[in-house]
Amino acid sequence: MTDMPRVVVVEDDPEIRTLVRDYLRRQGFRVDIADGGAGLDRLLAQYGPPDLIVLDVMLPGEDGFAICRRLRVASRVPIIMLTARGDDIDRILGLEMGADDYLAKPFNPRELVARMRAVLRRTEPQPIADRRRFAAGPITVDLDARSVATTDGVVIDLTGAEFDLLACFVTRPGRVLSRDQLMDWTRGRRAEALDRTIDVQMSRLRKKIEVGGEPLIKTARGAGYVLAVAVTEA
Repeated sequence: MTDMPRVVVVEDDPEIRTLVRDYLRRQGFRVDIADGGAGLDRLLAQYGPPDLIVLDVMLPGEDGFAICRRLRVASRVPIIMLTARGDDIDRILGLEMGADDYLAKPFNPRELVARMRAVLRRTEPQPIADRRRFAAGPITVDLDARSVATTDGVVIDLTGAEFDLLACFVTRPGRVLSRDQLMDWTRGRRAEALDRTIDVQMSRLRKKIEVGGEPLIKTARGAGYVLAVAVTEA
């Protein structure tokens, strides 16, 4: 990633699109804008994947959920979704489609920038010499390359949010982690009282990393979740 991350803002409202673009440029980002999926596709074809995509949900034609799901088939580019409301269903859908974070409209541009920088920090690759790899039961986790595979070398495809959750457990083996802690460490804020997105993500993560039916993460009833296998450096 360069010193000036390249961001694509996909928003159909021209006023919001321009305001966000101008604010992000003042904050040191290189910004391209698109009014929908077709415009985004043209930018990707011309310039390649950006460092991050800010993607509105309510777009005419192909909505943000569909675009996110389509991008995730072949790309891990970080995505922050802008939702029209803060309902759990919007957040859950966005995260299930593979989004890395979400922000409800209307939003403070400063919060958007803070979330963008947090996502970019989490997804920026580290120098090879500093990379840490761990074996957790039947899987190998490379924290800095952000990759997961079985000990047989079969790659396990996780979304950015799912990988962040797994990293919490690998770096804290044997500890029971509460939902509030997981929300703090992965989303950068306290969990809301009725926010069940962590549970949804945990369910999807556990299904993906179970190898041969072995449960790697167990539920600690009333307390949270715990990694159920030993972790060693790989």
